[in-house]
Amino acid sequence: MFKKVLIAEDVDSISLGVKKALEGYNGINTIHAKYCDEAILKLKSAEVAGQPFDLLITDLSFKQDHVKVVLADGEDLIDAVKKLYPNLPIIVYSIEDKPFRIKNLFDLFKINGFVLKGRYSSLELRESIVKIQKGEKYISKDIAHYLMSKETEDITDYDINILECLAKGFSQNEISEFFFKKNILPTSVSAIEKRINKLKIQLKAKNTIQLIALAKDLGMV
Repeated sequence: MFKKVLIAEDVDSISLGVKKALEGYNGINTIHAKYCDEAILKLKSAEVAGQPFDLLITDLSFKQDHVKVVLADGEDLIDAVKKLYPNLPIIVYSIEDKPFRIKNLFDLFKINGFVLKGRYSSLELRESIVKIQKGEKYISKDIAHYLMSKETEDITDYDINILECLAKGFSQNEISEFFFKKNILPTSVSAIEKRINKLKIQLKAKNTIQLIALAKDLGMV
């Protein structure tokens, strides 16, 4: 049962909304951190005091100000937390709605839940806690169907490198030369062309311009 929850959020009104949604819910006590570095310090202090947190809820975007920070955003925070406390459940609470980026949060960062900020997010935060306490994953209903889409399946790091180069305006020959310098294999123009054509089919793009636009919409580049 989650009793002590750390909220990493730089906007006071949103943090208060999360606190209101959770406090009094099964006796949950919430503590707020405005910066990712502050969140790490609170986690460490709680651990040393023998009163560790049971759950972290964090935004992805943190606006930079006069305070110098080591951890600039939510992904940096999640990465640091997973290294220190690999078993600490994490819920991302964000306006991010790009399927590929959200999928990576689950696949690469091993988060436990994703709640999209919106009209029903207070209810979904409580629902996510129930699910995660049962050992299940949680994804907001508005975006769950996108993550189950075939469009983002089998997209590799190699594909992402190609898409990033295309987004920068590289020709296939320039991509080949770039891959050769970076030792990204295969480097041949024919292999790159075949992969681009496969990506067009996979993302249902009629041409390279549309392919880049779709990749951006999905959060791939």
